[in-house]
Formats: sequence, structure tokens, C-alpha cells
Amino acid sequence: MELLRDRRAEFDEAGVRTFGISRDSPWTHIAWAQALDLNFPLLADWNADAVSGFGVAHDFNGMRDVAERSAFLVDTDGTVRGAWRYETSDLPDFDELLRAARAL
Repeated sequence: MELLRDRRAEFDEAGVRTFGISRDSPWTHIAWAQALDLNFPLLADWNADAVSGFGVAHDFNGMRDVAERSAFLVDTDGTVRGAWRYETSDLPDFDELLRAARAL
């Protein structure tokens, strides 16, 4: 999340609004945003609607409907224009994401 925070200006210049989404509670998101000084909103997918809708739910350490690490490029009409999945230990390739956003 810190990398996204640090590169947010580049996404803004590309016309991209950035968000973080997880199954954590809104209160947990407030704590993360404050601790990491995040400059983008965190959205709580409390009921796993986004996880299910984007098809990234999986079981992890006995927990159901945990989101795979992923990134999506969604246009203003709500159409997914790009989707990337990463291993838990991998970081998103922000250069690749920016190239895809600029190509729209």
C-alpha cells in the first residue's frame, strides 16, 4: 500500500482513481490509513461482494472468501479493462498498471 501511496500522483496524472479494497472492517481501514499515511480511500468488502464479483475469492489458512492479491483497471462505465493477479509474496507491477491505464 505504501508503493501505491508513493506513486499515486502518477496514477492521478493518468486519470486513475485509486482505491484499496479488503475484507477488513472500516475500523481496521482507518487504523491502516493512519498508520501508513495513505492518500487514497480503503473500501471494506465486509460481505465479500467485491471478492466474489471479481472472482478472486479463495480459502487461506482456514478462512473462506479471502481475496487473492490482485489489481483491476475499471473504466468510468464500470467495465473491467484489465486484471492482474499476484502471489501473496509479490508486489503489483505499478509500471505495468500505469502503462495499461495510459493506453485507455
